[in-house]
Amino acid sequence: MSILRMTTAGESHGPGEACIVEGIPSGLPLTRDEIDVDLARRQRGYGRGDRMAIETDRCRFVAGVRHGRTLGSPICLLIENGDYANWVSKMSPDPMSEETTSDMGRFTLPRPGHADLAGVAKYGHTDIRDVLERASARETVGRVAGGAVCKRLLQEAGVTVRARVLSIGGVRVAASNDMCRAEDIDWDAVEASPVGCEERAASDLMCARIDEARGAGESLGGVFEVWCWGVCPGVGGYASMEDRLDGRLAGALASIPAIKGVQMGVAFDSADEVGSRVHDPILLMHDGDRRWIGRNTNRAGGIEGGMTTGMPVVLRAAMKPIPTLTTPLASVDIATLELSSAHVERSDVTAVPAARVVGEAMAAYVLAAAYLSKFGGDSVKAFAESVRSYEAGLEERGLWRRF
Repeated sequence: MSILRMTTAGESHGPGEACIVEGIPSGLPLTRDEIDVDLARRQRGYGRGDRMAIETDRCRFVAGVRHGRTLGSPICLLIENGDYANWVSKMSPDPMSEETTSDMGRFTLPRPGHADLAGVAKYGHTDIRDVLERASARETVGRVAGGAVCKRLLQEAGVTVRARVLSIGGVRVAASNDMCRAEDIDWDAVEASPVGCEERAASDLMCARIDEARGAGESLGGVFEVWCWGVCPGVGGYASMEDRLDGRLAGALASIPAIKGVQMGVAFDSADEVGSRVHDPILLMHDGDRRWIGRNTNRAGGIEGGMTTGMPVVLRAAMKPIPTLTTPLASVDIATLELSSAHVERSDVTAVPAARVVGEAMAAYVLAAAYLSKFGGDSVKAFAESVRSYEAGLEERGLWRRF
């Protein structure tokens, strides 16, 4: 049974971040360079903090890959934290005396909007660093590494996953709601932009807005959009709530730190419309003597009834401003119960450009898991053959056509 699992481990200032991906078929061509590309994309982005100048994220295979191909066993990926050299004592796993830990100083001023206060309540910690080290978005470097493996598997099924930024700090681009053709997006321009936005004018305004926020000691949120195309119909399911692909995708994207909302297709805009202006008509397409069922709009975002429709799967995620502010909000010291200001930790002004890369990783993970659940295959050859056989059957019946 092909069940894909991805687990991460590591603290923000610990020795490194690890990711274990279990369930990838054998024989998948995979190199460190492919993973490092996405790790570098995550590090880039206007508005990132000083930490990115310290880290040079590179992946190391610990298990599961030999001679450039997966073995079918769990894949273990490790990304070392360059900043660990400055935190060896504070992050040591070895027992320390109360006197030694007191000399290091405890972090007792929770930051509004972060995991700090709820985390110490849940786990009984007296030092908030025991919470923030794992709750930090640094954890997502492991997700991006694992997601890159999932993207590579999806390539064998003809599926591509990319994302772009739609807004930062209230500066927005005009994005189409039809969501039919990924080719209409200039993905090279997206990657060339310092904020992951294809429109040059909007990109410049976003950078200016980030500079303004930095000067004011503020942070900014925004919206990114994930596209998955080349996806065949019928992936996911409606028979049980666990099968529904939209629910799994929404949960995966919402699990990214600071993501507060996720939508499929036009979603929230559709709530104000009548049905005839929302649903995508089912049409009969022609190419000579060849006929097949298709759509010329994709307001559903490629998912109906918990299953893919054969149109691109398109999701949008809203990221709140980062909770750590250089001009901190009010807080209460958990050790003394005295009013104070929240702790100030090194942080970004905005991480929306980086979050889009994490969004790609999470969408790829969920989609790869759904593909493996449907098509199986202990080897990548068997997996790809199963996908091709299914797609050929759909095309023969006129239910879909791959372009």
